Amino acid sequence: MVFLNAAPQGGGMTSTIVMFVLIIAIMYFMMIRPQRKQQKKIENFRRGLQVGQEVVTSGGIYGKIKEIKDGIVSLEIAHNVVVKVDISVVYPDPSAAQEQGR
Repeated sequence: MVFLNAAPQGGGMTSTIVMFVLIIAIMYFMMIRPQRKQQKKIENFRRGLQVGQEVVTSGGIYGKIKEIKDGIVSLEIAHNVVVKVDISVVYPDPSAAQEQGR
């Protein structure tokens, strides 16, 4: 049986495009934007590093900054034990941040 008065289905392509744009917008606000904010925060932290500040490396080594020179950070990890690491692996010491908040 054929229906001659059936209306054509319009808006199929438009609704698909709208859903696609909506999904991309949700992904941006849920994933990409917070990640960029976190990266900026870490970048600002690294610009403000000072001698004597306690930090942790991406490898989990805790230490105190003894010197910063040309993107290289000298960390004292024990009494008279100094290691040199690239500034890109230095992060804020979470235990120092907790103590400041108290």
